[in-house]
Amino acid sequence: MSITAVTKEGPAAVAPAPTVGSHVRDYWQRVRGGDIGALPAVAGLLVLCTIFSIMRPSFLTAGNFANLFTQGAAVTLIAMGLVFVLLLGEIDLSAGFASGVCAAVLANLVTVLGYPWYVAVLAALLTGMVIGTTLGFLVAKVGIPSFVVTLAGFLAFQGVVLLLMKEGRNISVREPVVVAIVNRNMPVALGWTLAAIAVAGFAVVQLLRYRSRAARNLINDPFPVVLGRIAALALVLGLAVYVLNLERSLNTLITSLKGVPIVVPIVAVLLVVLTFVLQRTSYGRHIYAVGGNREAARRAGINVDRIRISAFMICSTMAAVGGIVAASRANSVDPNTGGSNVLLYAVGAAVIGGTSLFGGKGRILDAVLGGAVVAVIDNGMGLMGYSSGVKYVVTGVVLLLAASVDALSRRRASATGNR
Repeated sequence: MSITAVTKEGPAAVAPAPTVGSHVRDYWQRVRGGDIGALPAVAGLLVLCTIFSIMRPSFLTAGNFANLFTQGAAVTLIAMGLVFVLLLGEIDLSAGFASGVCAAVLANLVTVLGYPWYVAVLAALLTGMVIGTTLGFLVAKVGIPSFVVTLAGFLAFQGVVLLLMKEGRNISVREPVVVAIVNRNMPVALGWTLAAIAVAGFAVVQLLRYRSRAARNLINDPFPVVLGRIAALALVLGLAVYVLNLERSLNTLITSLKGVPIVVPIVAVLLVVLTFVLQRTSYGRHIYAVGGNREAARRAGINVDRIRISAFMICSTMAAVGGIVAASRANSVDPNTGGSNVLLYAVGAAVIGGTSLFGGKGRILDAVLGGAVVAVIDNGMGLMGYSSGVKYVVTGVVLLLAASVDALSRRRASATGNR
């Protein structure tokens, strides 16, 4: 394919179509110019997995691979919501205990009061929406800085959790559907089927995009690059499903343990939906516009206050989803649910994955990649016998490095005019 520029005098010279080599060179130029995307997170993930695999061969077992998904799911889901707030250049320090409040609502309704699981789940999600709307209103309409509002929420929601848990009571969650979210696996055949559907869907989107741009004579990625993306996704999903479908039970005479954990497709669906919202809708474009330059967005006719309120609402709703997953994994809710390192890990996951603390740059995929990094650090260092103190130090150093890379890349992008 070639691209023809049209002038008043007629068609101009035909520009050569991009090749794989030119595509790689352009990508390298963008990296040198400060547009590094998720490259540090992917590189860090590969390095960490290599180190832990060498030092602890058990890290590569199918059972531990499944544990990585279940251990990191709640933090990853909360981080996915935090991306919306961080894109605006704001912060939500209450997301951890907001997830705890929603989990406590779920536990009280389903265990203490005996409501059906769907009523309890809906109530937990609505609680998250109300929390987020309230926080967003205080930030956008009242004008209180998000740091102050959400810090107050952090303290208040911690108290709410204590009140809901009767000052220290532990509420067991035995509802089969809720427990199954993290503790049950899909049938082997269903795992392969969903993986095939995911690859096919991705292929259709990529090929239709390529065809559409080619039909309009727009600059397009080389076709081998498009096929390479599809093949890469097929390879990653195929390997993941294959490993997760291996038998993980230590005694198959007692029970069989294989298949993709149910929480994995839940995270995947939310990843696709939220990515579509941010990258394929006017609302998503408004999020980036407000995060890039709030005043310019306001002058362009964007309802900035509504965008800010909705971002906090989405953040707290995703925190509610994370709280439900956490309750499922622990089979219970206690006063510490959503506390301890949950918020720190969630914010760290979003930033480590590539979402900027300065606003205007980030993707939902960043939260997933960053959540994987955090889960690998926590899991790998646990296998090596390190204490929680060492885990916190290492995670803090990784977060600091990620923030430093973000700051330096922005400075580089500004210097090269790529902002």
